[in-house]
Amino acid sequence: MPVTRAAIAGYVLVVDDEEDIRDTLRELIEMKGFKAQTAANGAEALEQLAAEKPCLVVLDLVMPVMDGHALLEKMRADPQLADVPVVVSTSAPHLAPRDVPVVAKPIDIAKMIEWLTRYCLCAPADA
Repeated sequence: MPVTRAAIAGYVLVVDDEEDIRDTLRELIEMKGFKAQTAANGAEALEQLAAEKPCLVVLDLVMPVMDGHALLEKMRADPQLADVPVVVSTSAPHLAPRDVPVVAKPIDIAKMIEWLTRYCLCAPADA
């Protein structure tokens, strides 16, 4: 069954300091029919999160300004954001918090699509 925009709940926020990775993930997400926005660091991501809650955050850990650990901590402390699913995308999976799913870099596309489908598709009304 193809993904249609009507079936998508919200958007995916990709947070990574590497422009090539942000653009590649955004293109992958959009090619699969999902909506995507990007941020270059945790501070930019917080601004976007204040405006609109995503269905999923794809989060790099090592970034300038505000790293992924600090962003995750702020999200968990905010009742409006605490329930937003996060998938860590990193070349250092051993640095990821144990309770957060990890997609190691280079990105496993099939695994990323699995997370998108899990968190960003609306459940059918009769489900």
